[in-house]
Amino acid sequence: MAKKTALYFGSFNPVHIGHMAIANYLVEFSDLDELWFVVTPHNPLKERKSLLPDSHRLEMIRLAIDDDPRFKASDIEFRLPKPSYTSHTLAYITEKYPDREFVLIIGGDNLSSFHKWKNPEEILKNHEVYVYARPGFDGGSFAQHPSIKLFHAPQMEISSSFIRNAIQEGHKPDRFMPPKVAKYVAEMNFFTKH
Repeated sequence: MAKKTALYFGSFNPVHIGHMAIANYLVEFSDLDELWFVVTPHNPLKERKSLLPDSHRLEMIRLAIDDDPRFKASDIEFRLPKPSYTSHTLAYITEKYPDREFVLIIGGDNLSSFHKWKNPEEILKNHEVYVYARPGFDGGSFAQHPSIKLFHAPQMEISSSFIRNAIQEGHKPDRFMPPKVAKYVAEMNFFTKH
């Protein structure tokens, strides 16, 4: 039987305990066998200067996962044409790993704008989409689609931008990141004012 593998896309700049909590919840409380953190290359919609190089963001995912066999750090999008569209990545990864059934993980906010994605109908035809819904969630036109599954995972009001800003302001938000990630961020002097 195909291994049910979730793809959790993100810039993870840096990965934090909120990301890890969602991943842990979905692997433990759904039918998933494993979850891959797919580190996305520079997104044209995000400001470049605050984004760490791809290799460092991938390393932080590896440190966060540690040796947990349920999780994997993936750099698959680093080698695909830019800009990277989720539909293209899903088609590529499905062909590359025929022994796996891939599921897409997105937040409720992304489902509301899912109709603006490239090839949303194709994604839903070929893949299930697991949505972690936030309070006040409105999934828009796709919320009732049979390929969509909603999960109400415990939520944390935490973001990568909060961590970056806190470090810039001289704070030490170590407990918001997995310990090895916090150590790496400090050692590499990431997000500090230069």
